Amino acid sequence: MKTIAEQVISFNKNLQYTGELPVGFQVVNPYLDNPETLVVMEQFYKKFYNDSQQRRFIIGINPSRHGAGVTGVPFTDTKRLESACGIPMHSAHTHEISSVYMYNMIEAYGGPAAFYSQFYINSPFPLAIVQEKKGSWVNANYYDDKVLFSMVKDFMIDSLRKHISLGLDTSEVFILGKKNADFLQKINHEEKFFDKMTVLEHPRYIQQYKSKDKISYIDKYLKLLG
Repeated sequence: MKTIAEQVISFNKNLQYTGELPVGFQVVNPYLDNPETLVVMEQFYKKFYNDSQQRRFIIGINPSRHGAGVTGVPFTDTKRLESACGIPMHSAHTHEISSVYMYNMIEAYGGPAAFYSQFYINSPFPLAIVQEKKGSWVNANYYDDKVLFSMVKDFMIDSLRKHISLGLDTSEVFILGKKNADFLQKINHEEKFFDKMTVLEHPRYIQQYKSKDKISYIDKYLKLLG
């Protein structure tokens, strides 16, 4: 039986979006763009997921170009990858505000080893999306454009099915971001992936707009995650 690490590494190595996109949008695939991304991603999953233990599923939106869009690890920039997970990345140096909150919460939970032994984090669209605005490329969410969502929806459903096939607990799923939850509830209504969907405020929103109340949000996360 393959470990979760082996399955996730295989999933990421074969990850490619070949569908259509609206004009002005692009998909960023870190596994194709930077050879070291594959190296550190493998180190991360072999360190924290080298077993077949069932975990609960936390679903983000889609990776940012400064977080998993570089490291290949959800909600993990290069700073946290090294300082919290003990895995240095030499070819890139990134700071991503969602990662700051996430690892504050993970530390409060008991640290990366304790947290990742219980939870698996990924996204329904597991590659970064960028949009051209005023001559530069900025982060985009899969739900920012109706046409974009319609084009990537089947890929998202297939990705969710592959995540679940790791043996994840589907009795309750944790969704990061209220708008993300709105779209995933529509998908879940069609596909019946999860029995219960629990919605949490997105780490970026908390860190950027509610940082004074961060402790109370961490407490809320810990209470709901159990």
